[in-house]
Amino acid sequence: MDNLLPLVYISFLLALLASTGWVIFGQILKNRNTENALSRLQTQIKDGKATAQDYYELGSIYLDKKIFLQAITQFQKALKAEGSEPETLAPVYNGLGFAYFAQEQYDLAIRNYKEALKINPEYVTALNNLAHAYERKKLTAQALQTYEDVLQYDPDNQTAKRRSESLRKRLVLSA
Repeated sequence: MDNLLPLVYISFLLALLASTGWVIFGQILKNRNTENALSRLQTQIKDGKATAQDYYELGSIYLDKKIFLQAITQFQKALKAEGSEPETLAPVYNGLGFAYFAQEQYDLAIRNYKEALKINPEYVTALNNLAHAYERKKLTAQALQTYEDVLQYDPDNQTAKRRSESLRKRLVLSA
């Protein structure tokens, strides 16, 4: 019995160390893959062989890294790139809106989310983002309506459910 407690303690520490190592290893792989993609995309752009998709991917990487000005530049290049098909531009406008939103430029974010929705009216991510931007601008009625639109396309969307309930309560209290 006296030998059991140190064995349990060491086993617990070993399991904790192993799981921490696994998480760190996963992060290293993720960062390595991101940096490889970043390098590849920058090379393609430098060589003049970039497509709209390449600019979009690079912009998305910059968003992940929270380098919003460079993300905006890449998304704008994706919109202007030759051969970009209109139906593939909705995620680009959404990403552009997200970059503006992160810089608290809500009017520009709203404009770009709406552009994404002109292309694809059922784009749930853009609808959620638009509703969030409306909330930040204190446009409660528009935010609530937009969250309700999200729930029409995706009834199980937890963000829209939670936020619409909160906004309904806020509207009732202010009425």
